[in-house]
Amino acid sequence: MRDIPIFNTFIHPSAQSRVDSVLSSTFLSEGKLVKEFESKLNSDLGFVNPLALNSGTSALHLAVVLAGVKPGDEVICPAQTFVATALVICQEKAIPVFADIKYEDGNIDPKSIEEKVTSKTKAIIAVHWGGNPCDMDEIHAIAKRYNLVVIEDAAHAPGATYKSRPVGSISDFTCFSFQAIKHITTGDGGAICCKDDKVAMEALKRRWFGINRANSPLSILGERIYDITDVGYKYHLNDYGAALGLANLEGFKDRLAYRRKLVQIYRQELSQVSGLNLFKESNDRESAHWLFGFHVEKREEFILTLKSKGIAASVVHDGIDHNSLFGGTRQDLVNQLRFNETQIHIPIHDGMNEEDVEYIVNCIKQGW
Repeated sequence: MRDIPIFNTFIHPSAQSRVDSVLSSTFLSEGKLVKEFESKLNSDLGFVNPLALNSGTSALHLAVVLAGVKPGDEVICPAQTFVATALVICQEKAIPVFADIKYEDGNIDPKSIEEKVTSKTKAIIAVHWGGNPCDMDEIHAIAKRYNLVVIEDAAHAPGATYKSRPVGSISDFTCFSFQAIKHITTGDGGAICCKDDKVAMEALKRRWFGINRANSPLSILGERIYDITDVGYKYHLNDYGAALGLANLEGFKDRLAYRRKLVQIYRQELSQVSGLNLFKESNDRESAHWLFGFHVEKREEFILTLKSKGIAASVVHDGIDHNSLFGGTRQDLVNQLRFNETQIHIPIHDGMNEEDVEYIVNCIKQGW
């Protein structure tokens, strides 16, 4: 019997030598490899002004700070996400306001966003669920009408495009995750993209205690000369993480293309299966396919049947609004409640091949 997990961690064969070189150098903190990694994110994936950080959560928090979110402000986001998306809002003593999602794909619904806007609203966080880009034109139109900042939570979406534009080049801020099971891992890490060059310089300063290293020379006493004017953080990536990231960027486009090929097999073979409804895809965008999800009847039976055949299937994630910190389950999120009852995801990752996909498809077609 096969053993096919829902996720895997991809490590490129060149990673060991790259990381060994860093360890041998004993220069482990942020240095030239971080800059090289950022440069490759820009040239290879179209990220605008990318700054490498120690986590995707740090990227989201930094974006919220740079967006000018203050205590008492409201930030609209979906509940269909991981808790980090809303926790960073709470870190600034602001209020996460949950908009509903579209049942057919799990992404935030622009109509619901507009219904949630108040005089206290400061920003919108759009989560590209499973790697599939949200309706960014509609979201930007709302942001323009109400003078709001747009933050993209693109933890699932490196390599995704929206109307031929790379995710990472579209909004005020875009945040990525390089955690262990994401498309590209640095062990743990992330990146923030800032569309405005001046804001990017502010992000650079804020990611290391509010100090701009380039403009803080060492005095004769060996102490940096600086004057901190704003709260900063210890959010920078280090060189051995960057070395791992650089290795894992090798061949990324080819791996993503192959993943898309596997997804097309899934979609073709499962489109007519009774009791199963695939998530909607739009022709004007390309998903990064971190997840492959759909709605299924008799979900627990489905999970147990696949488990008996060595295949992992999982909910990723239930709506986070149920947490007491965020006020408890919101009954007005009608599509979110439906989504919670029927969504499921099956394996799609770099450790799979066509035979694995065909095996999973055949097991599903046998029923549950």
